[in-house]
Amino acid sequence: MGSGKVTTGSAPFDFQGKHVTVAGLGVSGIPAAEALHARGAIVTVVDDGDDARAREQAECLRALGITVRLGDGATLPEGTELIVTAPGWAPGKPLFQAAGQAGVPVWGDVELAWRLRGPDAAPWLAVTGTNGKTTTVQMLAAILKAAGLRTAAVGNIGVSLLDAVLGEETYDVLAVELSSYQLHWAPSLRAHSAAVLNLAPDHLDWHGSMAAYAADKGRVYEGNQVACVYNVADRATEDLVREADVEEGCRAVGFTLGTPGPSQLGVVDGILVDRAFVENRQKNAQELAEVSDVRPPAPHNIANALAAAALARAFGVPAQAVRDGLRAFRPDAHRIEHVADIDGVAYVDDSKATNTHAAQASLAAYESIVWIAGGLAKGATFDELVAASAKHLRAVVLIGADRALIREALARHAPEVPVVDLDRTDTGAMLQAVTEAKRLAVAGDTVLLAPACASMDMFTNYNQRGDAFATAVGELRA
Repeated sequence: MGSGKVTTGSAPFDFQGKHVTVAGLGVSGIPAAEALHARGAIVTVVDDGDDARAREQAECLRALGITVRLGDGATLPEGTELIVTAPGWAPGKPLFQAAGQAGVPVWGDVELAWRLRGPDAAPWLAVTGTNGKTTTVQMLAAILKAAGLRTAAVGNIGVSLLDAVLGEETYDVLAVELSSYQLHWAPSLRAHSAAVLNLAPDHLDWHGSMAAYAADKGRVYEGNQVACVYNVADRATEDLVREADVEEGCRAVGFTLGTPGPSQLGVVDGILVDRAFVENRQKNAQELAEVSDVRPPAPHNIANALAAAALARAFGVPAQAVRDGLRAFRPDAHRIEHVADIDGVAYVDDSKATNTHAAQASLAAYESIVWIAGGLAKGATFDELVAASAKHLRAVVLIGADRALIREALARHAPEVPVVDLDRTDTGAMLQAVTEAKRLAVAGDTVLLAPACASMDMFTNYNQRGDAFATAVGELRA
């Protein structure tokens, strides 16, 4: 970790009379445009779309006196002094290339929220990583609430950051989920403490390379004040901590599913323990909770709980609040969600496992699995996933546009595992997939929907895919 002192705030920015271009309508662009306009900026919103919804949104903004240009998100409006972009807009877009040539800074919605915080703003406990961000942030918020703190889960989930920093409600601390997109456009963010849960290839088409993706994730550590929380099992996260420039005195704190060393949180005999935020951490440990307090107690979810606990402890939360918060926490739908038991077989919905890293964590949680997988691969390869998970597989049912990639990996690394390849991409394929899985499963098995792929070839989103799985399981019970 770097030893250089960095400021935890950022210089005030006077928006009065400034020409600001907001790139993108939608959940972040519209509130950003409204907030900037309210502060006296001369705002122009640009968007590539020009459909009925975009025109409706544009009219609402124009009624406030905001200029909106639809169907042209590539041209830099004349006189632009600052761009505030929606997080999904990739750095290679012509608009940003033109901004770079003109010396115009580009902020994201997170950077704007950071700049608009008041002088007594709540500190941020930030979480990023390829998988597990939402669950960890929700766990963290539950722990903070159990400690009696006014908090909210914000950022990439829940309350928007702009609403959190500009709204009337006051907070003691915010639990903030940040994507790699958001971090790319947040140069001045300085969190109280932050965690990178894991790193695996994802969104490489947006970032351009794994190195660029990791570097953007690592931005979350810049300027941390108390703790940089990393995953002991994922060396890349520790490397990001080593490279970060933080406040003097900030510590590296690891979490592990094994026995923790000093300055780590881990697991001993079914107990989550803290050897980081205790006196004489060379010899002492503090019990925080039992593994059974984490729901579901799958290995990767226990890791999420340890990361959340580390951030809470960095903020001074007592051990009892960690236990109480984890007991109070309920995971969102489609995240290792137990749907039903039928004839001794468990049916589990992890439709949120939209990439190979998430699917591998899910597959590792069960001994004997009939795996339902497939969808849009997004450029992913499946050899590593299949090789690591083969010992858990009773059988596999494949669906979706890119199922052949998984079938070929199974042939290479698990040739003995029976595979049913459903040549369908319609939404009704899920009922057939679940029916085939029931035929293949025996008592004690888990039928696991962990697709390792995106859903948009067959479904609107992973939620609809998970709902289809649950409906299909329900029909089996009828």
